[in-house]
Amino acid sequence: MTVPLDEAVPVDPAQRRRPRLGGDPVKALLHRHRDLCERAVDSLEIAAGLEAHGITDRTAARFRHRDVFSLAEELYARTPRAQTPPAPFAGIPVDPRAVRGFGCALLPGALALGAAAAGVPWAGALAAAATVAALGWPGRAAGGRFPAGVYLLAAVVVGWAVLRHGTPLGVALAVAVAPGHLAGAVFAARARRRLAGSRALEDFADGVRPLLLGTVLLFTAAAAGAAALAAAPYAVAVPLAVLLFLTRLMLGHGAPRPAVLAGLVLAVLPIPAAAFLAAAGLLVPAVLALSRASAHARS
Repeated sequence: MTVPLDEAVPVDPAQRRRPRLGGDPVKALLHRHRDLCERAVDSLEIAAGLEAHGITDRTAARFRHRDVFSLAEELYARTPRAQTPPAPFAGIPVDPRAVRGFGCALLPGALALGAAAAGVPWAGALAAAATVAALGWPGRAAGGRFPAGVYLLAAVVVGWAVLRHGTPLGVALAVAVAPGHLAGAVFAARARRRLAGSRALEDFADGVRPLLLGTVLLFTAAAAGAAALAAAPYAVAVPLAVLLFLTRLMLGHGAPRPAVLAGLVLAVLPIPAAAFLAAAGLLVPAVLALSRASAHARS
């Protein structure tokens, strides 16, 4: 009598469920990062997520691909999903949400200028509070967590500076919120566009670094204009505005917070040019963090 094979050799249920991945390394990677691949709206999201997990172009070669972007394209193609193609990236967003965001970014400067013009005694405190609150607009930092420590320390930095240098400094920082919001939106959009056209992580990083430095330079000019408008001291207002701008960028793109905290701590030290040293010191980790593809995944 012939015994069926499945009755003759008992199969462990755990072995029955375990996929055979040995001959297909990409399938093994897909199984390991299935959640990432299923949530991604396009292959760029997968490429950014893979980089966040430590997969580089050199690692992609072990999966028979020339770079992470090519590997992400195969993972995206092999992930089951509804047959609805993702909307192509259109560049700098100009939609009702973006317009509302810029309108809200104008509020701190408008409030500070109005309070200062009216001679309100607490105009400096109002300007400082509005400036710090604007660090989180629109929405909370990446990941949906409210970085209370960063906001508290930023409030100490701005409040102490306004207390020492007067209301004009607070007004200058509040006015600089609007160009900071606009510069951040343009940087994010252009970085996302460069991510779509890159074929290697190093290529993307090499293109984003000068983009970030150019954005910081443009914002520095805008901060100088805000200082001139408010008659605030340039030596304090401009580097402090740049420090807050870099803080906003790093929070919004999910960059590590220890560097942000260190920069803010440096800004309150009782040493000459503390704000300048803090801004210059934060620029280095900002360039490193924001030149990574994983910092520009859609949230």
